[in-house]
Amino acid sequence: MEFLEMIFGKIGDLTWGWSLIPILVIFGCFITLATGFVQFRFFGRMFRVLSRSNNSADPSRISAREALLVSVGGRVGGGNIAGVAVAITLGGPGAVFWMWAVALVGMATSLVECSIAQLYKRRVDEKTFRGGPALSIIHGLGKEFHWLAVVYAICLIAAFGFGFNAFQGNTVAGAVQDSLGIDRLWTGIALSLISGAIIFGGIHRIAKASDVIVPIMAVGYLALALLVIVLNITEIPGVVSSIVRNAFGFEQAVGGGMGAALAQGLRRGLFSNEAGLGSAPNVAATAEVRHPISQGITQSFSVFIDTILICSCTAFIILLGNVYVPGAEGIDGVALTQQSLVSHLGAWSQYFLTGAILLFAFSSIIYNYYLGENALSVLSKNPVSLVIFRLAIMAIVFVGAVAPGATAVFFFSDPMMGVLALVNLLVIMMLFPTALRLLRDFRTQLAAGVDRPVLNPDAYADLDIDRDAWRNTIE
Repeated sequence: MEFLEMIFGKIGDLTWGWSLIPILVIFGCFITLATGFVQFRFFGRMFRVLSRSNNSADPSRISAREALLVSVGGRVGGGNIAGVAVAITLGGPGAVFWMWAVALVGMATSLVECSIAQLYKRRVDEKTFRGGPALSIIHGLGKEFHWLAVVYAICLIAAFGFGFNAFQGNTVAGAVQDSLGIDRLWTGIALSLISGAIIFGGIHRIAKASDVIVPIMAVGYLALALLVIVLNITEIPGVVSSIVRNAFGFEQAVGGGMGAALAQGLRRGLFSNEAGLGSAPNVAATAEVRHPISQGITQSFSVFIDTILICSCTAFIILLGNVYVPGAEGIDGVALTQQSLVSHLGAWSQYFLTGAILLFAFSSIIYNYYLGENALSVLSKNPVSLVIFRLAIMAIVFVGAVAPGATAVFFFSDPMMGVLALVNLLVIMMLFPTALRLLRDFRTQLAAGVDRPVLNPDAYADLDIDRDAWRNTIE
């Protein structure tokens, strides 16, 4: 076991340690420039997805809005509550600024990777599509790269399907035990059974569940943060000034100054919004849309919601309170957020936060499950393997919940996500010309007065796309 931990530790050092974060940031800046700041140009269009009139008219299909909410449910999790607190503790208020910056850059990366996944999606049946980086590799780069798709699929299952689901189960059980005094065993049983009831319904049931859960948890948390902001409205200019001054080293809240703020902000921001990590495209490909870029814009909006809205809520709750003391050791993570909230609104708010953590983690579990299911389809077409995988997910959630130390077994999760991200970035780089081709097509139609551009598969006859998946766009 020690040998394996050493091997995966080295993999983690080679990815997250020094190479991956700079590559993600630099490549994100390159995409932003090469696409003409696409995330800002199309920012107004992002809000269209919230209107049901701009989604699929057939309720049996996955709409762009439902795919967005599944993605938001996956991106928004413990990192938005505990991760932001850790970033502020280790990097000072300036870390928040760099989280915002990496999110704005990541919006462009997410748009591109999700548009590519949409283009190469495959129709499974009359109501279902399947896609993601693995299928983009096979059909976009060619079957000689099938081995790379297998590497991607294995890393996705290991990191998201197994490791992160154990962590989410552990997070929920710990929060419920600390605030409500309910034993981990009962939380584990309930969480496992509810998860099973949804994941055995496949992507359609996952989408319908997210359509209910995600708006409740996101709007509820935003409302609570807005209340805190209103109660402390006179202190907002000072907090914003502190964030900016610490970000550029004009003030130093912690040891390391600007360097600590930059490192923590970028790292926590990338972990939270997942832009470029190769996870969200799996969900983006399930939606029925008129043009791949449309879903790319929608997924770019998901990054905005995750970091600019939800993470900022946590940051202001902490920085407007009197619990956080710059440079002091002691309270951090979810406890810092929880105690800061209590200092603003009273003891009742800790129970609200427990509920928010429960919903955040649960939505992440069903999202992580679908990523694993999608990856499994590349490795095996046997329906028995899918049933076994679903049962395994239920067991992993249960074990992660009841055994506080069990998550240590999944030490391979972060290194596997690092490899996953490097593979995904390689795919984006190789297929970036195709993404630019899609973007030109989309912009040309807008310039011609087409309000909702449509993909014409005949214009992409040289590519290995599934014409059947786009038949509704030309009917």
